Amino acid sequence: MPTLFKHIKTCPAKIFNFYANGFRQMTVGRTLWLIILLKLIIMFAILKIFLFPDFLGGKCKTDEDKANYVRSELSNRN
Repeated sequence: MPTLFKHIKTCPAKIFNFYANGFRQMTVGRTLWLIILLKLIIMFAILKIFLFPDFLGGKCKTDEDKANYVRSELSNRN
């Protein structure tokens, strides 16, 4: 019975070491991960500034005013 518990304890460590060693030995994969991270930064940080301005911030001051404005715009559209 103690060997079963020992195996359960070391199993997560083995899995972690497997992935850690895999990431350390990557060559092409590291470059691909850098490209993926760069694209995510561009998508979420830079494009958010230009494509999603703070529209409600200029029209309303409080959260309640923002909610009322959105509610009225949604109900008035056909």
